[in-house]
Formats: sequence, structure tokens, C-alpha cells
Amino acid sequence: MALATSLSVGLLGIDGSLVKVEADLAQGVPMLSITGLPDASLNEARDRMRAAISNSGESWPTTRRITIGLSPASVPKRGSGFDLAMAAAVLAADGVVPVPSLRNRVLLGELGLDGSVRAVRGVLPSVIAAQQAGISEVVVPLRNLAEAELVRGMSCHGVSCLRSLLDLLRGKPWDEQPPAPPEAAVSLELAPDYLDVLGQPVGRLACEVAAAGGHNLLMVGPPGCGKTLLAQRVPGILPPLSREEALEVTAIHSVADALPAGVPLLSHPPFQDPHHGSSMVSLIGGGGGIAKPGAASLAHRGILFLDEAPEFAKGSLDALRQPLESGSISIRRVGGTATYPARFSLLLAANPCPCAKPGNACTCSPERRRSYLGKLSGPLLDRMDISVVLPAITRQDIVSERAVGDSTALIAARVGTARERAAARLAGTPWRTNGDVPATAQARLWPIRREALQDAGRCLDRGLLTARGFGRVQRLAWTLADLDGEPEPTRSQVGGALMLRLGEDAALRAA
Repeated sequence: MALATSLSVGLLGIDGSLVKVEADLAQGVPMLSITGLPDASLNEARDRMRAAISNSGESWPTTRRITIGLSPASVPKRGSGFDLAMAAAVLAADGVVPVPSLRNRVLLGELGLDGSVRAVRGVLPSVIAAQQAGISEVVVPLRNLAEAELVRGMSCHGVSCLRSLLDLLRGKPWDEQPPAPPEAAVSLELAPDYLDVLGQPVGRLACEVAAAGGHNLLMVGPPGCGKTLLAQRVPGILPPLSREEALEVTAIHSVADALPAGVPLLSHPPFQDPHHGSSMVSLIGGGGGIAKPGAASLAHRGILFLDEAPEFAKGSLDALRQPLESGSISIRRVGGTATYPARFSLLLAANPCPCAKPGNACTCSPERRRSYLGKLSGPLLDRMDISVVLPAITRQDIVSERAVGDSTALIAARVGTARERAAARLAGTPWRTNGDVPATAQARLWPIRREALQDAGRCLDRGLLTARGFGRVQRLAWTLADLDGEPEPTRSQVGGALMLRLGEDAALRAA
């Protein structure tokens, strides 16, 4: 009997755990069996391994009974990323490579029939899990090497084929360089700028405040007024991600196999804008087996923009309520519970009626308008920090010869300064923006003076604000204070927050 053990990593969501791959070669009827809750892709690995080993110039142990055990056996194993570890364990048990060469070394990768090692998803969270388990060396597909090297303190090797792995395990000199990233196509399009948006000073302010504080935003207005243009330019005014945030975002995109080619690290806040025909699974996450992340998780630390929001299924919209509060999504399946971070700013854009005809051409009754916007439930709307109604674009807006409003660069500078002020105040806490801070913590750690909250208190008494809305007004006021350079919100900033949340008329009636 011959026995060898290699190491790999199994993922549940973006959480990884070390998996021991044991290969036992014994006398008996020649066959290969895999134990330890493998899925279909793992059971198919027997054919991939046999062909890859034979096409790499090595002999498959055809006269032995081969048993491969994946432990812990109680944890489901999914995907083809275990191929490399299983093939190495079989060859080590057969004496092709030294058994000690597999110790304290994690192997990740899918085998092709020709012996090539193909890229797999989830390399970044797998390498992080290996490091947390005390492993200091990892072997990954050559195309995943740049992603693996993002984890500082790990010794990473990239291999393009099984033969390269065998040379590494035998201690032979080898030097494989990762392929050069594809050349970016030359684009003649200019980066989206807020100077492209005609008029809409309220919409511009709402987007700036939403970006500065990580707030949720609802824009309602007639078709063609610039709702989509405003939302699409929000990523341009967001500051870059910190390294910690970039690793979080990259890990989610790696698990979803959504990393752009040649981009191992996502350093800018993501922007997700799913179509209104998208299912709840595509928004929240799910699918067969272990649930995959949806658009909400892919928008982590960035923007989730839902254009034509009332056209989305009501159940899909309401499913966003829980992650808007908790900042994460947990999806339970028979094979386990996958938890993905989902702390994003939600931007909604909606026409005031289903016909979407301009001006006096609209023939929708008041009941039909209410029914259309009623698809946005009250609890969801209560979680929108900012709600603004945008007017139609006028002829004056179109023929104006001078730009109205600031450029993206100027707005981005103000947003960056406001976020720096908020970061200094929130230092030492788990929160990064004002929109992240729970209302209870806001009231306890950074209370606003009672006299400054008089107008907000009257709105609460008159039923214009819920208790949740009262807390969100306070967070908005802190963001406005950060933008104005004030050490704390005054009655002016609280009034501005009320206008952004309730509209100018309601705010003035409460004053």
C-alpha cells in the first residue's frame, strides 16, 4: 500500500477551508474512487487526471486500486480546482514525485486533457484561507498568479502544465512567466463627466451627497431628464478603494469568475446596473449547489444602480431590504450557507408613470401613477436616504452656451475631502462612511445638538419621518457637514438633509 497527502482549499461563499487530499494505491481491482462529498465536476476529474498524466509523459497506475479521500469529509467539495492536488497526490503515492515535496504547499488548478493547467475562480480567497491556516506556499495556474500574489507574505508559484508542477516538486530549475495582459483597445470615447448633464442642480447635489456619505438615492423624473446620466457618473466621483477594500471586492469577483482579463486587483468601487428583467437570483445570488454572488454582492463597496426601478419584480426589490441594513447576504442551501458581503449604495431611477410620455402628453390617471410607483414598497423607500424629484429639461437648458454645474473632477475632489473628514471621525470603528453607521451608534457616539434637530423632530411628530428616517436624516446631516467643512451638523445641515429626504415643500412646512 502507498499513501500520499496534498493540500487544497474548498470555498463556501468567499470563506475558504483547508482540504487534505489523500491518495491511496492498493492491490485490488483497478479502479478510481473519490470520497468526501465530491460534486459532479470532481467525479469527472478521474478522466481528466488520467489523460493529463499520460499526456505529460508519466504512467497512470493502471494495475492499482486508487482511492482519493477529501477531508474533512463532512464539507461539500465543488469545482475543478482540486484537480492539481489530486493528480499530485496520486503521483506521489506512486513514487513519481517525493512525498515530502507536498507538505505545507497548497495546490489549486484545473487539468486539461493535454496536461495543461487551467485558471480557476476563487484563487484570491483560497490563498487568503491558506495563509490563515498557516500555509506559506501555494501553486496556482499561471494565469491566476498575479491574483495569488496580492496576498502579502505568501510564496506563490504559477504553472502552465502538469509537467511544470512535477519539475517544481522534484526540485528541478524552472522559470515560467505569466502571460502579458492583453493590450487595451484604444477608445475614442471620453470619460463620462457631469458637464454632459444638462441642468438638474438638485440631482447633481443629490449624487454628490450620496457619494460623499455612501447613501442610498432615489431619483424620480420624466423620461430624458437625465436620471441615468447622473447615476452613471457617480463612479467617477468616488475615491479609490483602500487595499483592504480592494481585496474584499476582488475576492467576490474572483468567486463569481467576473474579474476582467489582465486585472488581478479591482482598485475602484464597482458599478453594477442589472437590467430590469433580472431575476431575484441574479440580484441577490443563488443557483444550484453552493450559491454564487449576485449583483448586490458584486456591487460591494460600490454602486448598485437599478434603472426603471418599478419595472423590476417587487419581490426582487424587497429582497434588497435586508442587505441594505446588514451589509451582507446569507444564502442557505443543502450543501451549506454562503455569506457574501453586500455593503453598497443603492441608486434607483424611476419614471413617474408607466407611459413615460413627456409633459402634457401623459394620459395616466392619478391612480395609475400611484399604482406604478407603489411597486416600490414603503419599507424599501424608507431605506432611501435621499429622494428627489427631477424636472423635465427645458429649452433653456439645451441652448445654454455655458456649462451649468461643476465637472466630475471638481465634485470628486469635494467628495474625497468629505470622506477624509468622515474617516478621521470614524477611525477605530468598523464603519467607513456615514451611511454605514447604525442609527443607534450615531446617536450614542456622535450626537447632534438638540436645537439643531428641532425641524427633524417636528417631522417625526407629524408622521413625515419614521424612526428609521429620523436616523437617516442625522447621517445625511453629518455628510453635509463634512462637505461644508463644519465640525458638526448645525440646523442648516439638518434642514438640508430634510429637503433631500422629504422634498423642499415638506421640509419647509416642518420648519
